[in-house]
Amino acid sequence: MSIDMARGVLGDATIGELEAALRGEVVRPGDPSYDEARAIWNAAHDRKPALVVRCAGTADVIRAVEFARSQDLPVAVRGGAHSIAGFSTCDGGIVIDLSAMKGARVDPERRRVVAQPGMTWGDLDHETQAFGLAVTGGLVSTTGISGFTLGGGVGWLVRRHGLASDNLVAADVVTADGRLVHASAEENPDLFWALRGGGGNFGVVTSLEYELHPVGPQVLAGLIFYPAAEARQVITRWRDLTAEMPDELTTLVNLTTAPPLPFLPEEVHGTRVVVVAGMYSGTIEAGEAAVRPLRTLGTPIADLMGPMPYVGMQSLLDPLWTPGAHNYFTSAFIEASDTAIDALTRLHLTTPTPSSELHLHQLGGAFGRIPADATAFSQRDAGFLCNVIARSPEPTGFDEHAEWARGGREEIARHGRGAAYVNFTGDATEDKVRASYPGAVYDRLVQVKDKYDPTNLFRLNQNIRPSSAS
Repeated sequence: MSIDMARGVLGDATIGELEAALRGEVVRPGDPSYDEARAIWNAAHDRKPALVVRCAGTADVIRAVEFARSQDLPVAVRGGAHSIAGFSTCDGGIVIDLSAMKGARVDPERRRVVAQPGMTWGDLDHETQAFGLAVTGGLVSTTGISGFTLGGGVGWLVRRHGLASDNLVAADVVTADGRLVHASAEENPDLFWALRGGGGNFGVVTSLEYELHPVGPQVLAGLIFYPAAEARQVITRWRDLTAEMPDELTTLVNLTTAPPLPFLPEEVHGTRVVVVAGMYSGTIEAGEAAVRPLRTLGTPIADLMGPMPYVGMQSLLDPLWTPGAHNYFTSAFIEASDTAIDALTRLHLTTPTPSSELHLHQLGGAFGRIPADATAFSQRDAGFLCNVIARSPEPTGFDEHAEWARGGREEIARHGRGAAYVNFTGDATEDKVRASYPGAVYDRLVQVKDKYDPTNLFRLNQNIRPSSAS
């Protein structure tokens, strides 16, 4: 629905009734804050919603869902607004903006935190690290906690403590019929299962409760830069090391272009490099021993691995991932065979922009010990996750950049099972969503969708279509 069509359907009196029922605010086209309210992190999606409802609490969410349903409006749910596929905005519909809902309550004795969905990982880490506690969070601290968790949640603690979703112990959800339900292992366990990996398909999450773990405040972490000419050797040696790495150490390889930063020699600025990144979440002394082999994978250009605050590692990449750029991500769970490594190194030489990258995430550890049927995130036996990123500050040529990423993903996926990670998927076509889940898991997700959102009100996501919409 276009904005003009929405204006014809939504009269001022109708919108006024919604505003009167809210503690938050409604932003409409023409309002001074409209362009700010409709903007999201990924500038590849320039959408114009009919309304942005800035919710102040759960009651506002219920009112917004009821309003959208009564007016037959498309619904976009926004937390941190990082959505790669643009799901946190829409044309002619209603954006339910949760970004003002940033409360958190930490219980250090029970090692639990109850957090609202507008929090970013920087917000949540600030609260939990006050007690020396953490849960697996995003690699960029401005990422919202909610969408990240619902899709799985891969971060620096994934091998020691599993995905963010593995540490979710309860959630409050506003369903499509405007009910507030609690999901946990004891209450609505079918919904609780689906929320951990099934994405935002089943309602608007208004509260997330996580199990916390002792982490930091200091960790052994950082980056080691190697020349692209040694890429195959570096990745092969790194892959071989991963088989023996302790769970406390999570690493990834980033095939990228050296930024013009002062800690890198000027002669490598703008050249392709291989970055080995990692974090050891145990003692600093044990971490020094664990990361020592990472320093001998090749000829280091710069070694920035050392003690730092956990929150420092969580925000280390933030300057490279600011809002306003055009982004397209796509992914595949793979095994890092010799032929897969050859494919990665070839793709690295064809990256279309300096900020386009290939990430190879190490999995295993606690991530792999979760039973495959315990949550909707089922790719537990995968050894590695490859993320192919096209990123550009400008729109010019971006369609071609995205095609490079799609083609690269198809080449890499030949060395795995073909499944994608829903948080790293820029396309929402039905075949790609189905390929992200084993058949039995997808069928089970459809059953949960049928129960909690049979009309597919929440369809701006990696959509699990209900039976009635098939």
